[in-house]
Amino acid sequence: MATAAFEELADDFEFLEDWEDRYRHVIDLGKAMPPLEDAFKVPATKVDGCASQVWLVPDITDTTFSFRGDSDAMIVRGLIAVLANLYNGLDVKDVLEVDAHAELGRLGLHDHLSAQRSNGVRAMVERIRAVAHAAA
Repeated sequence: MATAAFEELADDFEFLEDWEDRYRHVIDLGKAMPPLEDAFKVPATKVDGCASQVWLVPDITDTTFSFRGDSDAMIVRGLIAVLANLYNGLDVKDVLEVDAHAELGRLGLHDHLSAQRSNGVRAMVERIRAVAHAAA
């Protein structure tokens, strides 16, 4: 299960021939994301387990899940944008049904992220799932 925005992103990735192009695209997604206000960069929103600093701020309206995020690393900002495409707009119950590992695998990210970055993505997904679980 993925959002229409993620399906569009997956289609974009199919046209990118090599990892360097995909890497640049992920960074561009991060650059296009609005920065998170400093007031939200607090311990309560910080994601532990990431090599760089990462903050995720959830927003659940009725039962619709979304989040905003930021990082001090451009590639991680891009990964946050990818996750936003995957989860934002889903019902909180549907967030729990997403197989993030499989969906991100469609983009070819697993093979090219360092172990630290992969752990960071896993930590972000765990935080997203925990918030959705608490709200479901």
